[in-house]
Amino acid sequence: MFYRCKDGLKGFTFSALKFIVGKEEIPTHSFSVEAAYSRLSGKHQTEQQERKCRASVVTLTKKLVESICRRGPRHRCCKHYEDNCISYCVKGFIRMFSVGYLIQCCLRIPSAFRHLFTKPSRLLSLFYNKENFQLGAFLGSFVSIYKGMSCFLRWVRNLDDEIHALIAGFLAGISMMFYKSTTISMYLASKLVETMYFKGIEAGKFPYFPQADTIIYAVSTAICFQAAVMEVQNLRPSYWKFLLRLTKGRFALMNRKALDVFGSEASKNFKGFIPKLDPRYTVVKPELEIELS
Repeated sequence: MFYRCKDGLKGFTFSALKFIVGKEEIPTHSFSVEAAYSRLSGKHQTEQQERKCRASVVTLTKKLVESICRRGPRHRCCKHYEDNCISYCVKGFIRMFSVGYLIQCCLRIPSAFRHLFTKPSRLLSLFYNKENFQLGAFLGSFVSIYKGMSCFLRWVRNLDDEIHALIAGFLAGISMMFYKSTTISMYLASKLVETMYFKGIEAGKFPYFPQADTIIYAVSTAICFQAAVMEVQNLRPSYWKFLLRLTKGRFALMNRKALDVFGSEASKNFKGFIPKLDPRYTVVKPELEIELS
């Protein structure tokens, strides 16, 4: 909905949604005869139009199907002037399905070429892989559902409104069943909270805290590092691998056996590993520690 509103989103978020959803869903917010008429028709409907709005969902759906079956089925409020509503949704699905499929293929290229000479048959998995189609199905269905519902609401309500994006976006969220990514969902949720908070600051509803982003980043990093030392089993595996790459494996060389006394099961995933310690700098001799363990 913020994407559809005037000055609702800026920067990378706006550009990303513009690429995914398309610029056709951005209202012009400029005065024109068509825009003015659509607003007036929404506010000052005649008694005959009010009776049509009270019609049943079946009648409205039938009217929509009949309109689509005619030549050039495009509502006057729709901005996709070159396509009718059906081809507009289908093209959106094909475009974003291709983008998602290619993204997954590119991500798998390094691991596939690693086995180019040892196992050439694994190159086929670069193109025929379940994950490739999952991301493509997620992006394609998200865009097609969003665009289809937006067009449907324009046909039914006979106007273009920002609230349509809220309904269409909510239903398009069903597409995540094809690609259940906690990372994507958490990122989008955090960006929504961030956007709403900054909107509240602009409106004077929320206080502004200087350097709040730096403080949040520092606290989040401290929590992750604390978990990486005291309870690795509760850390995301991808982040643990990232820490190992970042420190060249040194994060795994800690004497976590000595930390078990705090009750966090620090050595649970390390099978009693005790690093080679210099006796000159230890309170308990390594040999004695092994015996006690």
